[in-house]
Amino acid sequence: MFPRHTMLKGSLGSIQEIWKRRELVNLLVRREIRAKYKDSALGLVWSLIRPLVLLAIYYVVIGKFLGATRMIANFPIHLYAGLTLWTLFQEAVFAGTGSILANSAIVKKTALPREIFPLTSIGAAGFNFTIQLVILIVAVSFTTGFDWSIGFLHFPLAIVTIVTWATAFALLLSALNVYMRDVQHLVEVVLMIGFYVSPVIYSWGMAAPHLSGVLQEIYLANPITLAVMGTQRVVWDATPPFPWPTHLGTRLLIAWIVGLVAVFLAQRLFNRLQSNFAQEI
Repeated sequence: MFPRHTMLKGSLGSIQEIWKRRELVNLLVRREIRAKYKDSALGLVWSLIRPLVLLAIYYVVIGKFLGATRMIANFPIHLYAGLTLWTLFQEAVFAGTGSILANSAIVKKTALPREIFPLTSIGAAGFNFTIQLVILIVAVSFTTGFDWSIGFLHFPLAIVTIVTWATAFALLLSALNVYMRDVQHLVEVVLMIGFYVSPVIYSWGMAAPHLSGVLQEIYLANPITLAVMGTQRVVWDATPPFPWPTHLGTRLLIAWIVGLVAVFLAQRLFNRLQSNFAQEI
């Protein structure tokens, strides 16, 4: 194990190296976005089509057929808010996991901070998220309206929590995926399960009665769940007033701080593993 001061120095050095190459990161993000929609007639419109199709499917199947619209007021806003946050996390983590292997030619031939590649995936996912977020803001503005009280702080805190944890997972999993190629397939399965663990297609009020004290705390320890609820807390106007978990804002803040520690540890592990990337690829 490295001494603590050496670990901190190494992390700061990596941040400085990445910052020096911020223009390269920007170019790689643009390249990834262009490659995703290359030769596509609709181009960026596809970044909206998928979540909107999912919204329509879940609204009809879960909302109408299974009656969620009767139990969850303003169900489309509740659903789209959760889908927007979850899609950001899912795209960032899944693309980040395969980012080193996807850029194997550059990794083998060019000396640069390899953290750039999972960060590029975060940036590309963030671009798609921004487009979807605009739709959410417009929809909320013309329907339920925002909660402009102090509770509005849940919104930015939820976003930075999602990005922080996505960064931690992308760094960790991208490095492990170089050595164990099954990681990417495992991540796909875990993300599929994770979607249903968070209150996207159902509400916290529907889940809470089925969770005992310990199970409820375990459920609320999931930072993605907290981020989804933090967003819904601001954009979703439930009637009658909806019972949120106690101390939701405090839980979110703690999740973000723990996420920062997770990013630090993931980066240090990434740094330890990257020395053999070229040979393993």
